[in-house]
Amino acid sequence: MVNFRMSTSGPARPPKKDRREEARETARLMRAEQVKRDTRRRLFLRGGIGIGLLAVVAIVSLVIVNNVNAPAAPGPANMASDGILLGSDGTTVSAATTTALEADADPVATDQTALADTANIVMYVDYLCPICGNFEKTNGEQITSWVTAGNATVEIHPISILDRLSSGSKYATRAANAAACVANYEPDTFLAFNTAMFADQPAENTTGLTNDELASVAESAGVTSTEVASCITDQTYSDWVEASTQRALAGPIPNSDIDTVEGTPTVLVNGVKYAGSNSDATAFEAFVTEQMTATGGE
Repeated sequence: MVNFRMSTSGPARPPKKDRREEARETARLMRAEQVKRDTRRRLFLRGGIGIGLLAVVAIVSLVIVNNVNAPAAPGPANMASDGILLGSDGTTVSAATTTALEADADPVATDQTALADTANIVMYVDYLCPICGNFEKTNGEQITSWVTAGNATVEIHPISILDRLSSGSKYATRAANAAACVANYEPDTFLAFNTAMFADQPAENTTGLTNDELASVAESAGVTSTEVASCITDQTYSDWVEASTQRALAGPIPNSDIDTVEGTPTVLVNGVKYAGSNSDATAFEAFVTEQMTATGGE
């Protein structure tokens, strides 16, 4: 039989009084350690908040610095109104020349006082817009003949609202940029370029024409400047296209009875918006005649 006995070897337990003192000292040390942990935690949190505030300040400062140091791109020459004005002496179509807008400058509205004896047609177009293409197909030849004869002027504002329908290629912006390039370097070919752009208009929900193809369209319209192709490739005026589009959408629209452009095409004749069919040449001609009569131009 095996007997199990408690061992009596080892250090003797301290007296009860000493044990109480030991417990109190242990509790004091634990409290002191907790105070240290709490202090470190508060300092850490303060530091974290400070770091967070510094990060926010740094981000805000970076945005402000970037906005200050990143100048907006200047606009193209001959489009001080955000559009290009084309007229004729009765034989040859040419563009009204204007200096390029400085970065962030406000556009300068076309002075209508010198155009009292003509039908003044203003068009806001997106080169991917199929209704714009339909309007051009229906009325483009007639408008060109009026302008060539000196009976009308046309002011064309290329804007970009349909980038979302070009499969990621931003065709509307690239096309409007190409128009700005033509206006800047060979403005007198702009009306022919505008016609050619709609004659070769891509369908919505495609990538549209490449930059090289846009340069080819310009060449087919009579553009000879090699700088136009470089301008198209470099997207020189894409920032201006965005800014001028936003101005059209936000308004005001000068020399007109509308506050903003709400879609394309927006066509104005002597400041009055055309609300008729975009595929009825007779209706548009009647509207032009009506506006000329109303303003004493006929």
